[in-house]
Amino acid sequence: MTKYSEKTLGNILKHDSKITSYKIALLRAINDVALSYPDMVRYGDDIAIPLRYLAEYWISYYWPFVRQENPIWQGNRRSLGNGGLANDMAFRDELTALRNAWDKIRQGSEPSDGFFLINEMHVQRKRKEYNLEFMSKYKRAISEIAESIKKPIQHAGPGSTNWHIFDKPKPLKEIRKRVNAVPGTREDDRCLIVPRKLYGIFVEMSLWIEALCIHEWSLFVEGVEQHNGEPKHRGEIYKLLTARPDNRRPLTWERNKIELLLMEGTTFTCPWTGKNIARNTKFDIDHILPVSVYPINEMWNLVPSDPRFNTNTKRNRIPDRDKLEKAKDPLSSTYAIYQSADSLSGPLHSDIINRFYQFREDSLIEPRDISNAVVRYINTVADSRNLERF
Repeated sequence: MTKYSEKTLGNILKHDSKITSYKIALLRAINDVALSYPDMVRYGDDIAIPLRYLAEYWISYYWPFVRQENPIWQGNRRSLGNGGLANDMAFRDELTALRNAWDKIRQGSEPSDGFFLINEMHVQRKRKEYNLEFMSKYKRAISEIAESIKKPIQHAGPGSTNWHIFDKPKPLKEIRKRVNAVPGTREDDRCLIVPRKLYGIFVEMSLWIEALCIHEWSLFVEGVEQHNGEPKHRGEIYKLLTARPDNRRPLTWERNKIELLLMEGTTFTCPWTGKNIARNTKFDIDHILPVSVYPINEMWNLVPSDPRFNTNTKRNRIPDRDKLEKAKDPLSSTYAIYQSADSLSGPLHSDIINRFYQFREDSLIEPRDISNAVVRYINTVADSRNLERF
């Protein structure tokens, strides 16, 4: 049995042989899943992660490297028998097509738009805004990337051994009795099984793992021969790998629904100042977990707040433990209002069950249980990422 420790991950990143950046991307994706679902370690079993979830993160990582006019190779291209060159990434064509389609919709894109896109796809009401042609390209890219992910899963670990660190991915329906699957996993999803202890290391060492992944990725690509013969400096790669979206997505739909409730006489309470937010009161829609940390536009993360405090004090920081504890009551009140509103109850429920393992599709979810889960989640992320608090 493999004994897992921080060195297990460090050895893969620093000492495993690599012909592409796949192994680095695999560990970074597992790390992002662990950050997105940190409560999974509380439930005892190994964790099943759908390959399509990992593929989504790969879209965000590789997005900056598939600009059609300036591609950045992720491995030295090998010769084909017909005199051509094989792609550095098996999915480059599909991801390039997806980015080109995005550029047409958004009229230009940023290196961070891959992160922005995958979070749009995780929210059903936002996913519906994209046309069938775009969604076809998205699904094609996910499918091709998920197939490519199998290779680093198989070869991660020392020497030339196969399945040394991870078992061969299997459909959830074949392994359900011995794993806990991250929220949203379907029975037919082929899943990577991450041992619970190793998953816990990802949660606890999240910041260190991400930093090492980005460092090693930057060094690796610097050594790759590029299409124009000019190497890419590690600083340029680092900048692309650390790009994060700002809140460019207007929360028009969410704000309209809240304003309608205010017009009908509903009163919200700012979770940070305790001030009432009623009709004709100016308010911000605050991301409890800031967009700069992770762009989550799910209803549990969006709450009306005092605009002056949000702009001048909270900004992109996270409240300390005492403030979060005191915020539980106003948060519970806000979630109760969302649940009682026909327009918001469904989106809130969907967003909750797709984020928190403890809640089920058919369960009756109490507002206090939501606020408890949210506060625990925010504290875990803040601790694992060593985030600034106020």
